[in-house]
Amino acid sequence: MTAPALFPLLAADFDLAHWSLGSRVLIVLGTIALSLALRTVPHPALRKLGVAGILGTSFLIGWLFSGSWQAGVFCAASWLLLPWLEILTRVRKLTLPLEKNLRHKTPPHAEAFPALNEITEEVEGEGFEHVDDVGWDWQNYAQFFRLFYKPADRAQSAICLIDQHNVAFYYLSISSRAQDGTIWTTWNYPFSYSLKLVPNWRVNRLRGDQTFFELYESHRHFLHMNRVALADLPELDPETIQHDIQRDLRAQITHNIATGILKQTATGEIRYSWRGMFFIWMQFLRDIARLS
Repeated sequence: MTAPALFPLLAADFDLAHWSLGSRVLIVLGTIALSLALRTVPHPALRKLGVAGILGTSFLIGWLFSGSWQAGVFCAASWLLLPWLEILTRVRKLTLPLEKNLRHKTPPHAEAFPALNEITEEVEGEGFEHVDDVGWDWQNYAQFFRLFYKPADRAQSAICLIDQHNVAFYYLSISSRAQDGTIWTTWNYPFSYSLKLVPNWRVNRLRGDQTFFELYESHRHFLHMNRVALADLPELDPETIQHDIQRDLRAQITHNIATGILKQTATGEIRYSWRGMFFIWMQFLRDIARLS
């Protein structure tokens, strides 16, 4: 069969008028089932294909049930525009203090953070010593840090719980502070960071399902690949770790005000500028592009 003769047959196959409602539903269900199954596969390329499949399913829903490919494009694009609902209704109104003063804080109860004790045992099992529990609170936002230090490696670690508007998540971090002021951090923060990193902060980001041992191994490899030796890391006083973190938070705020991501209000608080809101949206798109 010649190519010209084949084209009408292909066009007939894709004529939605010939497809029953049941066929369209089965196509959508099959595509979403395959996409979700791919998301559970360990291989990153297949997980990426799974996310692409979810976007493709959204296109199919719009196209198959309206007959318009434009509707399909709109449904797929809605995933990319959906964050603006959160940005315009909550982030735009969010205010934070200029100074995040850390203080000793009672650990959250077991129902709020059931994994805290188990993770603490993992961290201490790698030779880190528990230094203190600190945090800060502001309106509907709270942050808790359990701090650790390992003198042999001159490394500090933290278990961090963030609770904002009754949505909570935690992450683990390991940091080494170099003599030249560079901070080398390995963490499993689950999202792209919502602020610009200060120039002297180098981050090695891992997936959220990594154990503390895997983070620790990756951090040592991170230092090795960047030729950071133990002699480049000054000994830290465990009592000053809280103040070091507070100084880091202040530097982060100052840097983002200078770059226009944040702006200071007349009352001295800070909030996201319009540029900052677009920055948050781009960070979301980076997570989609990463498809991890």
